[in-house]
Order: sequence, then C-alpha cells, then structure tokens
Amino acid sequence: MFGVDVAEALRNEGHDVVRASEIGQSRADDSQILEKAVSENRILITLDEHFGDWVVLPLKQHSGVIRLKVNPTTSKNVIKPILPFLRLYSADQFKNHLVIISPKRSKWIRTA
Repeated sequence: MFGVDVAEALRNEGHDVVRASEIGQSRADDSQILEKAVSENRILITLDEHFGDWVVLPLKQHSGVIRLKVNPTTSKNVIKPILPFLRLYSADQFKNHLVIISPKRSKWIRTA
C-alpha cells in the first residue's frame, strides 16, 4: 500500500519493514495480509479503513495495527505523522491494539 520511500524512511529509523509487494502479497486480501503479519509477529501499518471494521475483518491476537488517516495519501503525508509517532512507543505497546493516527491525534483501541 505504501511506496518504497515510506519503507525506506521507516528502515532508516531502524524499523524492520516488509512491504506486502516485496513478499508477493500485492494482490492479497486484507485477511491474508493480517495473517502474514500475525505469523511473523509484525505490526501492520495501513491506510485501509477495513482494519478498523471488526465486522469486515475481526482483529484477534496480533502485534498491532496502525491505520493512518491522511489526505491526500502521499508518501510525505504518511511519513510526517508516522515517524514521530513510532519514536514514542515500543513495539510491545501496540500488541492487540488498533491505533488510528491522523495528523492531529491518535486513538488507541484495544482489540483483544
């Protein structure tokens, strides 16, 4: 969902990033992408609203889902809020949480 420049910005901050397209999941549905993230103990970062809709995609045990709400969805608009936000928290703090980040606020929702 994100461009190479977003992945590189995260990698430059020391994050172990795998883009869905890098592992043959560019056309995978949301449940397959989430399943892969769970199996690899990864936090999923997405723009996709379905990750906040438990009817469409129920969240159970997972390492965390971060959904960005930015408009327009340019790489610059994605990088600007996500990098400072990730500097504030350890990976363990995201476990079983959906975090919705917009330019002005973040909302944490416990999912399991």
